[in-house]
Amino acid sequence: MAYTKEDLKDLFDARLPWDKVMSIMSKPKDDDRFEKYIEILQERVPWPEKILMPMGEHLNVVQKGSERIVKCDCGHEFGDWRKNWKLSALIFVRDTPEKMEEIYPGFKSPDPELCEIREFYCPGCGTMLKVDSAPVGYPIVFDILPDIDGFYKEWLGKPLPDEKEFKDMSDDVIKEWKEEENE
Repeated sequence: MAYTKEDLKDLFDARLPWDKVMSIMSKPKDDDRFEKYIEILQERVPWPEKILMPMGEHLNVVQKGSERIVKCDCGHEFGDWRKNWKLSALIFVRDTPEKMEEIYPGFKSPDPELCEIREFYCPGCGTMLKVDSAPVGYPIVFDILPDIDGFYKEWLGKPLPDEKEFKDMSDDVIKEWKEEENE
């Protein structure tokens, strides 16, 4: 059964009754489901760059000129999709009993000597984009590095015209920080 774009908008916005959600989840995906989803996302942003792939709530990989970048719904650009966007976000770290207590009251609170909670916010609009719980001192995790060219070519059968090297380039951000520090 093919679902309309309106059905998918309602699914995305959590406005469908549970029986319809179950029906959509349990049946094979429409051949054009991804394209419809991208159209829905594109209609909701104020900027013209083409969305290539969603990265999570409020974050998308977009085609900007010859580059592919991570962009927030508000328009803030985090840079190359192969660099961990979190390294360009505003980060609030809950690393004291008082900060933990704000979200985990009483005995539910994690021990800040063992764990910290990192909240990642968009510098453009202040939207919370991600929350990680990690051991103290653990590096910031790169959650998703999609093989965009592989997905478009092998899954959608619609190769993108300007194939990009698929590799993690997050170390480049750290090298840039080091160079700025030495200036």
